[in-house]
Amino acid sequence: MKALMAGASLIVIAGCTSLSPAEDPMYLRLTDMEARLIRMERVVENESLIELAGQLDELRNETQLLRGEIETLQFTTDGAAERQRDLYVDLDARLQSLESNQQAASQQFNDAVRFDQQAIGAAPAASTAATALPPVPTGSDQDNYNAAFDLIQSRQYADAAVAFQGFLASFPNSPLADNAQYWLAETFYVQRQFAAALPEFQRVLDAYPQSAKLPDALLKIGYCNYELQNYPAARSALQQVSSQFPDTTAARLAVQRLERIIQETG
Repeated sequence: MKALMAGASLIVIAGCTSLSPAEDPMYLRLTDMEARLIRMERVVENESLIELAGQLDELRNETQLLRGEIETLQFTTDGAAERQRDLYVDLDARLQSLESNQQAASQQFNDAVRFDQQAIGAAPAASTAATALPPVPTGSDQDNYNAAFDLIQSRQYADAAVAFQGFLASFPNSPLADNAQYWLAETFYVQRQFAAALPEFQRVLDAYPQSAKLPDALLKIGYCNYELQNYPAARSALQQVSSQFPDTTAARLAVQRLERIIQETG
């Protein structure tokens, strides 16, 4: 456009006047128009750049916001995955320990049963290994404990409760008494009989203050109170687990349940 205007100006000047460019009004007017055109083009170009710069800033801000949201989601996901992994590892280790101890105890119990049967000339029962064994009143505390625990594993919770009650009556001073008391409480808890389970868990704390089952019993006291909607008592028990037994699975579970209580009750 500039070239056309300049060409036109030269043609008009050459054909229509013999005045010098500095004196020719037509030339001066065309020069002024060309200057104004240049200024307008610059303004248009500047406005486009400003608009592009604004759009670029908006995109940059949106990118930063998205990056922040991604980092937050990543942190949340990583934290949840880590908690699940820790819980899984801990539970797996505990289950392996229980399975190992139970297998050894069951083998000892089966050997004792076979010995007794052979001593009285009876044939061994073929289904002994396939079914849960009943309590053995004439056996040792370990035999009775194993038999009662077998009932829990086979989900015969009512029979397991009777078996553990019998164990505690027959062997009150056994090193296994605290475990028996805990699992007696569990037989009620798994049947959602929380009012019956609560005093049995409390008895673990009262009668066996040195028991390794204290964190789990105190945790279940919190759980029972939660299910019974006794929220102040639930908070108190769960906070004790967190403060008295830190860095344990029971403590982590207590914190999770406390968070749920806060969400539900405010």
